[in-house]
Amino acid sequence: MKKAYDILVIGSGLGGLVSALILAKEGMKVCVLEKNNQYGGNLQTFSRDKLIFDTGVHYLGGLGKGQNLNRFFSYLEIMDDLELQLMDEDGYDRISFGEDEIEYPHAQGYQNFVEQLSKYFPEEKGNLENYCEEIQYVCSQFPRYHVVGKDNYNEEILHLNTKRFIESVTQNKRLQAVLLGSNFLYAGDSEDVPFYVHALTVNSYIQSAYKCVKGGSQISKLLIRKLREYGAEVHKHSEVSDFVFNENSVLVSVKTKEGKEYLAKQFISNIEIRSTIKLIGEERLKKSFLNRVLSWKPVSSCFSIYLVLRPHSLPNFNYNRYHYSSEQQVWNAFRYRKESWPETYMLSSTPSKHHPQFAESLTAISYMDFDEVKEWENTFNTVADEHERGEAYERFKLEKTERMLDALEKKIPNVRHAIKTIYTSSPLSYRDYIGNFEGNMYGYMKSSENPLKTMVSPRTKIDNLFLTGQSVNMHGILGVTIGAFNTCAEILGKETIDMRLTQMINKK
Repeated sequence: MKKAYDILVIGSGLGGLVSALILAKEGMKVCVLEKNNQYGGNLQTFSRDKLIFDTGVHYLGGLGKGQNLNRFFSYLEIMDDLELQLMDEDGYDRISFGEDEIEYPHAQGYQNFVEQLSKYFPEEKGNLENYCEEIQYVCSQFPRYHVVGKDNYNEEILHLNTKRFIESVTQNKRLQAVLLGSNFLYAGDSEDVPFYVHALTVNSYIQSAYKCVKGGSQISKLLIRKLREYGAEVHKHSEVSDFVFNENSVLVSVKTKEGKEYLAKQFISNIEIRSTIKLIGEERLKKSFLNRVLSWKPVSSCFSIYLVLRPHSLPNFNYNRYHYSSEQQVWNAFRYRKESWPETYMLSSTPSKHHPQFAESLTAISYMDFDEVKEWENTFNTVADEHERGEAYERFKLEKTERMLDALEKKIPNVRHAIKTIYTSSPLSYRDYIGNFEGNMYGYMKSSENPLKTMVSPRTKIDNLFLTGQSVNMHGILGVTIGAFNTCAEILGKETIDMRLTQMINKK
């Protein structure tokens, strides 16, 4: 039973699904293979107590009319069907430190962003305006940030360093910490991370910040529905275990663990880059490329607690809270002391369906090194493939949960009384469900000293194999979407992609 396709996509994360849909829209015969029970990679959600929880995507930026993600999603024909909820315009993110009760807002709209923070830092208004201008300029230098145009990187911009940049914007230490306060979104070492990573992340949310009603998985569901409308095939429980090459080293097919073989003219890998390397076979790749990729350090992983609340027990808040034990902690929050964990966390809330003024669930996330769960690294556990990790692991999770609740109680004094049930996920959960190396949240650490080290071309040394996804170039919904359009530009030609996007923009 061999089926043949124009394009075979391995992995159904956002990058894979977007690439597949762009190509299916061009009339190509496309097939997507996913190893898991659920499609979507970081877009996966899970249901507990009849409530939906997000694993990765907690909010989206750039979805306002005319904004870049809105345009990309419009081209993919999913924009109009997304159920979105606009977050608090005067503070979609709020940053706090230690015992200080002030929550500093990041507001939507550049003028509003400046105005809201100027209430706390009146003498910094000019610096805040300058900051907004600079992040917009840096973003404009990126290929496809404005959907069409610019197709190469401005190398000077890539070398800008976040710490040096933020220090050049303002001398005020508290304001520096506030501007960096949502760096959980790229889990960067702000002393080393390139400024473009900060700018690309923050700028979209300042433009507009939305939550996905019913969770991020509605994005993957809509993409799959469209794919099927365009005649594409999408299969889950189909883990690719082998690449089959002919005598000329051309990739001709893939085999799955279940023993099926899929032939295709071209292939796109949307899985973790190390897993792709294993499938290709190290002997087929240049030593220099291998050494470069294998030397990358994964971004930190995390530990999350998901709290189902008793009805009407806690007021809802329509923003994310980022809390740090001190303002110094912001610069490299992922380096924590085990004994004082969690030194930082992100907290978000979901409104009750029938009484939206109350929260029905909370999600709290903090950094966690993979080392903390290393003793269980040879275990594997998902809903579709259940294996207990043992009592010691359950005790470990319980202890971490208690410590997280202690930290939350300082902000929300009655939180324990409001809890009905608690669920948790550790770096192992992220590794097993999403397939990220050591459960990392966003691919690999980027450095302003050597920004090109972690940038990989979507083209590989194998002529008909392409890469996409967050471990190649930029992470995040926008970063991965842009990456998928760039991958398809390698296959279809940049002119074709630009023409299609331009036609769509002109129609609107």
